[in-house]
Amino acid sequence: MNLSSGPDPQERVKALRIKNNVRLSIFFFIMFLVFSILIVRLAVVQFIEGPELSKAAVQIGTKSLDLVSIRGTIYDAAEKEIAYSLPTQSLYFRMEKTYKSEQDEEVMKLAQKIKTAFDKSGIQQSKPMTLEQIIYAMDVKGKRTLGIYPRQLKTNLTKQETAYFMEHRNEFPMLEVVEENIRQYDTTPIAPQVVGHMKKYKGITNNLARYPYFEKLAVAEETKNSYLASEEVGVAGLEYMYEWALKGKNGAREYPVDAQNRIIGAGKITKPERGHNIHMTIHPEIQKRTQQVMIDHLKKIRNSSNKYEYAPNAITAYAVAMEVETGNIVAMANHPQYDPNIYQDGLSEEEFKQLGSNNLNGTVREVAQDYGDKKENWRHPSSLLYLGSTMKPLTILIGLKEGLIYPNTTYPDTGVTYIGRQGRQTPIHNASRKANGVVDTREALTKSSNTFMIEKVGNPLYKTYGKEKGLKIWDDYMKAFGLGQTTGSGFPGESPGISDYMQEGQSGQSSLAYASFGQQGKYTALQLAQYTATLANRGKRVKPQFVSHITDANKKVVKRYGREVLSTIEFDEAHWDVIEDAMLAVSAQGFQDAPYTVARKTGTSEQDVYGGKRVENAVFIAYAPVDKPKLAVAVVVPEGGYGSYGAAPIARQIFDSYHSVYGLTK
Repeated sequence: MNLSSGPDPQERVKALRIKNNVRLSIFFFIMFLVFSILIVRLAVVQFIEGPELSKAAVQIGTKSLDLVSIRGTIYDAAEKEIAYSLPTQSLYFRMEKTYKSEQDEEVMKLAQKIKTAFDKSGIQQSKPMTLEQIIYAMDVKGKRTLGIYPRQLKTNLTKQETAYFMEHRNEFPMLEVVEENIRQYDTTPIAPQVVGHMKKYKGITNNLARYPYFEKLAVAEETKNSYLASEEVGVAGLEYMYEWALKGKNGAREYPVDAQNRIIGAGKITKPERGHNIHMTIHPEIQKRTQQVMIDHLKKIRNSSNKYEYAPNAITAYAVAMEVETGNIVAMANHPQYDPNIYQDGLSEEEFKQLGSNNLNGTVREVAQDYGDKKENWRHPSSLLYLGSTMKPLTILIGLKEGLIYPNTTYPDTGVTYIGRQGRQTPIHNASRKANGVVDTREALTKSSNTFMIEKVGNPLYKTYGKEKGLKIWDDYMKAFGLGQTTGSGFPGESPGISDYMQEGQSGQSSLAYASFGQQGKYTALQLAQYTATLANRGKRVKPQFVSHITDANKKVVKRYGREVLSTIEFDEAHWDVIEDAMLAVSAQGFQDAPYTVARKTGTSEQDVYGGKRVENAVFIAYAPVDKPKLAVAVVVPEGGYGSYGAAPIARQIFDSYHSVYGLTK
């Protein structure tokens, strides 16, 4: 039997050697490929991608610090600084964790530590921060500031305070001293509701719809990063209206840094561009005198023993003085006023409550004065008032233009007339139920006959055209004189007024009857001033101007503003003469000895308020001198009683002030 034997041992060794040699060759080949790829890649990195990677490395190792631009200055017409920016140091608190409440033990300890630090800084502050104020400013619950944004604890730090917190940074890692600009306002103050005020940009980002200018910037790709969260921006008045000019352009300081965040080379600075300056048309002497006479006169009529002058609830007043030719607003006064500097350190709850509505400009929008209780506020009129008899010059013009009356039209004024259907008629009286006897068109305006306006203009307009067309005609005339639409000034938040004659549920006769003597349209003091200037301009409606020109940082003029006629309405010269003659003869307190000729009209508008109460508001308009008008003035005093007593004396002081500065000739 043959037995087969296994593989030859030598053959097995030979085969194994060949197999290992193949594996080793494959291994060396793979290593060759890997090293070849690495060498090629290294060459690409060094010679092709090297510059870009170096640039990226610099970018990653760069520390950037934004530099906020210095805001432009606001000057009055005498070239005095009213609002200006100064560099300052502010202390900010960073929210590094979430706290349960303001009474959290950790919050209390931190606030006390910060207060102790202020006390240790060695400064006797004129207004030292209390523990409660520090906790309020920290805003740990995010009531006023979003959690991601630092909270400003204090601005305008003293040198000692700045040095202390800089030296003790390790003890206060959550605090940061930031250099920024602080806005300073004239402490007089000069027209604060016109100038406006500022807030941190972070404080308005939740409500950008309220600020169309900032909303537009925020959604555009090229402008969405125009502002820093901690940067102050204009949110009211001219500060907001001219934000585009005042802002300037932010800069930056960039440094290369190493892994330990240490500066390792020369920095690059992009200098910020200073904002432009705006020069107001408001004259300080005229504005100050207007503000002071308001205070004095309101006090007088609240305590007067004269029954015609006595107005115990007259605590507010609004006045506008507008140049007839240029449209320049030389005075725009609100009473009460406020100090815009209060916004520098942020408002406490108590300060905010005390401020009330005083920061709002009642000469251009509706403002309800704060009487301390919301229900009590409803018992008093706002700044938006019926014009009363100051409407009558326009009523007469409409009647003359439409051929409803003529200069020699006469009317037996018994002091009362009636509107409505037979058996359901409503009596309407003249002021004080006075019967003026037979009056012509001029006398009806001079003596302020309500019944003439109704029987000779309001009712005939309704009977001639009917309700819809009659009201449309009336409304067109109102708008031609700036009533029922904004003045075109562009002032933020300006109201178009309220045209009550267009509301539903009224008969055409009733609407036009009440409108004819000024009881169906509520308008602002600025609208009233533009209306008066349009009378003086004999139909030319001029745009109100708040700024005369804009200059750059070198005081070079970059933009000028001048007379701008918005619309023109034609009337016969004889019709204008009727109005002017009648207004020259109007009796008004304080104008008996005026050294210049004044066309004027008093008004006492009635208004029903909450609780069934009816109040009387003082309204007054005038322009001077009559032969070549220079200045138009409008004054409204809610609950001021008769216009002749409650408003006219304020206007006289405004004219005298303008006369002393610019001159009014007979």
